[in-house]
Amino acid sequence: MATNITFHPGSVSAEERSQLLNQKGITIWFTGLSASGKSTIACALEQHLLHLHKFTYRLDGDNIRFGLNKDLGFDEKSRNENIRRIGEVSKLFADASCVTLTAFISPYRADRAVARELHEKAGLAFIEVFVDAPLHVVEQRDPKGLYKKARAGEIKDFTGISAPYEAPENPEVHIKTDECDVTEAVARITEYLSQKGFI
Repeated sequence: MATNITFHPGSVSAEERSQLLNQKGITIWFTGLSASGKSTIACALEQHLLHLHKFTYRLDGDNIRFGLNKDLGFDEKSRNENIRRIGEVSKLFADASCVTLTAFISPYRADRAVARELHEKAGLAFIEVFVDAPLHVVEQRDPKGLYKKARAGEIKDFTGISAPYEAPENPEVHIKTDECDVTEAVARITEYLSQKGFI
C-alpha cells in the first residue's frame, strides 16, 4: 500500500469538463465468454459513437495484456487483479468524460460489482452489457482455437471449460449473439444510451 500520498484535485470540475466536451463520461462494460462477440461489438460500437462525434475509447482484454497487465496470468487471483485494474482505468476515462468501452470476459460477479461500485462512488455511470452465447456456439466459433486447446488440456483455468463464468443477473443490456448480428447489437446499445440521455 502506498503511504505519504495526497490526492491533488484539478482546477476543472467534472461538471465543467462535461459541459466543455458536451458529453457525460460512462463505462460500458462488456462481459461474456471468449468468442461470444464482446470485442467485435465493442469495436463496431466505438466506430459508431465516434462517427456521432462522441469521445470514445475501447479497452480490450487481450490488448491490455500486452502492456498494463502483461505481468498477470489467468489464475483466479490474477483475473481478479486484471479486472480491478481495468475498473480503475475505465473510471479514470469516464471521469475524463469519455464513453469508455471495456471488453473483458470478467468471469466473476464480485469483480464486476467492484468495478461498478468504483464508478457509482465517483458519480459515474456504469452500464453492464452481457454478450451472451451458449457454450456450444462459442466452441463452434472458436476463432483463436482456445476452446479446442482447453478441451485437450493444453490451457488451464479456461473460462467456461475448466474455470467458471458467472453470468450477470441484472445487466442493463442483454445481447444474445446467437440470435442477433453486430449491427442489431450496436443499434440496441445505442438506443439504450440515447434513452438514458448518455448520447
